[in-house]
Amino acid sequence: MISLGRAGRRWVTGAAGFAVLCAAAEAAGRAGWVDRSVLPLTSTVLVRAVRLAGDAAFLRSVLATAQMWGAGVLAAAVLAVPAGLILGTSPRLDAVIRPIVEFLRPIPAVALIPLTLLVVGDDTRMTVTVIAYACCWPILIHTMYGLHDVDPVATDTLRAYGFGRLAVLWRVALPSAAPFIATGVRVAAGIGLIVAVSAELLAGGGSGLGTWLIALNSGVDQTDVVLATIIWMGVLSVVVDTVLMWGKRRLFRWHDRAVAP
Repeated sequence: MISLGRAGRRWVTGAAGFAVLCAAAEAAGRAGWVDRSVLPLTSTVLVRAVRLAGDAAFLRSVLATAQMWGAGVLAAAVLAVPAGLILGTSPRLDAVIRPIVEFLRPIPAVALIPLTLLVVGDDTRMTVTVIAYACCWPILIHTMYGLHDVDPVATDTLRAYGFGRLAVLWRVALPSAAPFIATGVRVAAGIGLIVAVSAELLAGGGSGLGTWLIALNSGVDQTDVVLATIIWMGVLSVVVDTVLMWGKRRLFRWHDRAVAP
């Protein structure tokens, strides 16, 4: 008998839930409870989704969005991790900067699209900038939280042996905070896809999924294609999240064992 791991059980449970939802929606459509002119049958949408996998224009849109998405998350990590390390190890600086962080963090990234577009003057750079802004906050907060969770005994031991502040940060604080940073990146990746598509939908231009959806909405009777595109966006998000989760568990097995009850 095949034994599924935790990730395998998660996939099976998720797939079963999705199948039940699709079956219920299909039954509602065929029973006439839902107007097919508004929401097509689930089977129609799924067939369209399969066909989209061979559509070159759609695949180019997915690639364009994925590139901007990845660039934005990477830029956020490059900026937020060092900033989190500095703030997390300097209580005085944290006390000064924290009010600014708490003021900027709730501002929706999409609200900055007009200003960002005016400053950078390019649709692609604007999208990457807005993604990076939105993704910075979870990575920054998780980095700071991870540093606060560092074992003080370990840091005091290294200081007792004459290690300086940078050595303690590199040898103890950063490895201890790394699983939290990985979690922040995973959270940021989910946010990044939402912001990437939203930026294209609101600003227009570009060649990603947002622009693809705008072109579909300008056509006639394209609801099934729109819904099929949304399905693929969900699939893309789930795949990236699963890869990041797998990578985190592979790299930080010691952390999972340490926090397991």
